[in-house]
Amino acid sequence: MENAYFTVPAPVNEPVLSYLPGSSERKGLKEELARQSAQILNIPLIIGGKEYYTEKTNTVVMPHDHGHVLAKCAVAEEQHFKLAVDAALEARNTWESLSWEHRAGIFLKAAELISGPYRYKMNAATMLGQSKTVYQAEIDSACELIDFLRFNVYYAAQIFSQQPNNTKGVWNRLIYRALEGFVAAVTPFNFTAIGGNLGTAPALLGNTVIWKPATTAVLSNYYFMQILMEAGLPAGVINFLPCRGKDFSRVLNHPKLAGIHFTGSTEVFQTMWQQVGSNIANYTSYPRLVGETGGKDFIFAHPSADVDPLVAGMVRGAFEYQGQKCSAASRAFIPESLWPQVQEKLMKEISGLNVGDVRDFSNFMGAVIDKSSFDNIAGFIRRARDSAEAEVLCGGCDDTKGYFVQPTVILAQTPYTETMIKEIFGPVLSVYVYPDQELEKTLQACDEASPYALTGAIYANDRLAIAAMAAALRQAAGNLYINDKPTGAVVGQQPFGGARASGTNDKAGSALNLYRWLSVQTVKETLAPAKDIGYPYMTEA
Repeated sequence: MENAYFTVPAPVNEPVLSYLPGSSERKGLKEELARQSAQILNIPLIIGGKEYYTEKTNTVVMPHDHGHVLAKCAVAEEQHFKLAVDAALEARNTWESLSWEHRAGIFLKAAELISGPYRYKMNAATMLGQSKTVYQAEIDSACELIDFLRFNVYYAAQIFSQQPNNTKGVWNRLIYRALEGFVAAVTPFNFTAIGGNLGTAPALLGNTVIWKPATTAVLSNYYFMQILMEAGLPAGVINFLPCRGKDFSRVLNHPKLAGIHFTGSTEVFQTMWQQVGSNIANYTSYPRLVGETGGKDFIFAHPSADVDPLVAGMVRGAFEYQGQKCSAASRAFIPESLWPQVQEKLMKEISGLNVGDVRDFSNFMGAVIDKSSFDNIAGFIRRARDSAEAEVLCGGCDDTKGYFVQPTVILAQTPYTETMIKEIFGPVLSVYVYPDQELEKTLQACDEASPYALTGAIYANDRLAIAAMAAALRQAAGNLYINDKPTGAVVGQQPFGGARASGTNDKAGSALNLYRWLSVQTVKETLAPAKDIGYPYMTEA
């Protein structure tokens, strides 16, 4: 091991490319979209650095053209779960003992590969497989993923430098160990960057990982796994294990499970938590449970709010990426005095939004992720149309070619209407119009009506009102935005996570998350040990 203290490059957020007509990046991405659209990829399991193909496969399709097959993905069978655990445990000691700067070098190299030669590949896979527009893909599978890799390395260096005070004759120090065992990373479909971060953050700190990617994001996730291997990731450090969720319980039951890094639904995380709890006496150590789950994110407008930025925040916050962001605006509270202006402008803006194939760069929205999601969203809209407590102002669904849901606005008669309190995870914004004089009562309803507490936004020009609203909604959001939409957290700027039913609030995109993947040992070394047993106070004279 080299006898030196290493500094790492100070990270800056990856610039977002514009993909303007005539630009080289637009041309390069269009070519990559065409290339990937013309092939059917066979995606294997990757365990201990080896590829495994299985008889049972999942079909990867374009959500916006669900008859178009992009890939066939192997599905883990019973023997593969043991192979993955064995590979992770076998790689653990060598990986943890590797000097940390060499671990860091792998992830810094991966960031450079995405920033350069593989940017279009990652973005095209995210666009086609997850139906993201070019901008939504660029800020996700390029910029945010790159930022996670670079900033996590920087935060790790800061953590390792933190050491306790010393006193005369005593040298105190902290040793930052990896967890004892392996980490299970269970990742979602909606952000390629999250898929990459949930596995690499623990791995950077010396842990080995079993990664279960979402079936509907497996294409972009597989390409990222390939990039990690090209960057020098040793075999067995991260094991790529596409499988059915119920089968993954075999991994979670293993005595050497050291932690779960999860993003997904509240129900699934609660089930995992129950499973760990029922097996708690069988584990070598108490597993770390880190989860970011559901949301019922709000926009709350004060009568002093400016209408134009409010409407812009409602449209972008609710409908970008078809509302399939954990942070997407799903409910809005608008004062009666502003509603006529807000409604007029909101309907006008929505009427100009194009929905369709993401390969057409003029589209603002693509399709929702799959048939199950489409049916769930359509059910909410149908029930709202039939309800006396709601009025559907605009919207609709059509899954003939793709799983398309038009931007939908529902006017709710109470803040407790179904679509005001339940997570929908689609392009559906429910609006409750409150009497101006009932601001405090409505703030309380916003705080209490939903079990979630992920993101929220308040719009106001009155500074006293901003302070009062922020105080009233103090526990209602882990990320609170003032005069901005409740989406778009940036690594290194707005650490992300919520509490209540929205997760453990361990703040991805900051050092706070990395601490969860470390087991710290305190070492006290006495340089001149005492030889006497007695103490001076014991002398009588």
